[in-house]
Amino acid sequence: MLARCANGFGAIALTALMAEKSFGEIVRTEPHNSLAPRQPHFSPKAKSVIFLYMDGGPSQVDTFDPKPRLTAEDGRPFGMKMEATQFNNNGSTLGSPWKFRQYGQCGAPVSELFPHVAECVDDLAIVRSMTSEFSEHTNANYFLHTGSGLQGRPSMGAWAGYGLGSENADLPGFIVLNGGLIPPGGLDNFNSGFLPATYQGSIFKAGANAVANVTPTEASAELQERKLALMRKLDRGVVSRFGKLDALESAIGNYELAYRMQSAVPELMDLKGESEATRELYGLNAPLPQTKTFGEQCLLARRLVERGVRFIELTCPNGAGDRWDQHANLRDGHEKNARFVDQGIAGLLKDLKLRGLLDSTLVVWGGEFGRTPFAQGKNGRDHNPFGFTMWLDGGGVKGGVTFGATDDYGYKAVEDKVSIHDLHATMLHLLGIDHTKLTFRFSGRDMRLTDVSGEVVKDILA
Repeated sequence: MLARCANGFGAIALTALMAEKSFGEIVRTEPHNSLAPRQPHFSPKAKSVIFLYMDGGPSQVDTFDPKPRLTAEDGRPFGMKMEATQFNNNGSTLGSPWKFRQYGQCGAPVSELFPHVAECVDDLAIVRSMTSEFSEHTNANYFLHTGSGLQGRPSMGAWAGYGLGSENADLPGFIVLNGGLIPPGGLDNFNSGFLPATYQGSIFKAGANAVANVTPTEASAELQERKLALMRKLDRGVVSRFGKLDALESAIGNYELAYRMQSAVPELMDLKGESEATRELYGLNAPLPQTKTFGEQCLLARRLVERGVRFIELTCPNGAGDRWDQHANLRDGHEKNARFVDQGIAGLLKDLKLRGLLDSTLVVWGGEFGRTPFAQGKNGRDHNPFGFTMWLDGGGVKGGVTFGATDDYGYKAVEDKVSIHDLHATMLHLLGIDHTKLTFRFSGRDMRLTDVSGEVVKDILA
């Protein structure tokens, strides 16, 4: 009798567990539409990624890669052969208008543009040897986001969801917090490409009404549930006649997710429970509206990480004239952009660390390329894909290190070059994914985020 009772209670518990997607659907062996959590290839360091996208290409020699030679030769003819630039309106050597100072125990130099982020350098892995294959915004953005300069490939956020699913059934696995600027190339930077549509990025706007139509329009919850039940019945009928269709299955999943988001999104966006100290840390009381907007996005990114969202990307606020893309008036444009994002970024890094979330959250900062060390015209900088800076923090990254180097002018990477494919391979590795094994059969071959390239940058791993 005791044995039967024990086994009976165990069977009841097992039945309840198997009804949960996180247990009953944890392993997949073929393409699918589900956002249920899945096993990584190996033990991950990071559970989530926050990508701080600096639209337009911040200048490496004015932010995290100081070059005294530029200052010494300011106004003189440039001392290296110039590659073709976007506009070929090249001027003289242009020294940085900002001074650099060493910060932290690691002594990493940071310019005056980022006084708040500079306080976090002991946690950063600063990569000064990034390279891209494209010098035009749209192609470079596709390359940065999808691993291909062509339109229509899956974004890295979509790949993360495809490989790992999500830990929150009530929110999308890939969320883009739009501060005001959608990058050149448009929404295809956040698309699912040939992956099932379930994995595409969901755009959340700034402000209280972040998601369109998230408020129920029916008179009662019962009426809405009946409508959804009818839709599911009709959809099942189509599937029974024609077989599984990605567009239909994704639509079903999206309708059901939207239904659950009706309660999850308002709770997410309600910041009333955040302390005044937290609001001050993120810059929510700042006089500049763009600083406040980006600070709110950074705070929402932390709240999304707490809720198990897999991949979050932040775009920049508008108001600096032309993103980080200063072909003229470098000083004015870069100073405005830095004031918009510096406090929010530092607040995010400090808050994640304080709450014990930084170890499991990978934060990546950077743009699609850098800028030339010589002037465009008199006081701007053109696009430079040959050597630029990005940094990573948390999620298994070694803090207080500087990796790679550019030449004395900050023009081209000359030591430990890191490609976009290498960056993607490293990000996936920290999420517990072997980038060579995360594939999807399309157009007669097994496609992957890193195409046929990419090496994990092991020297920046903790």
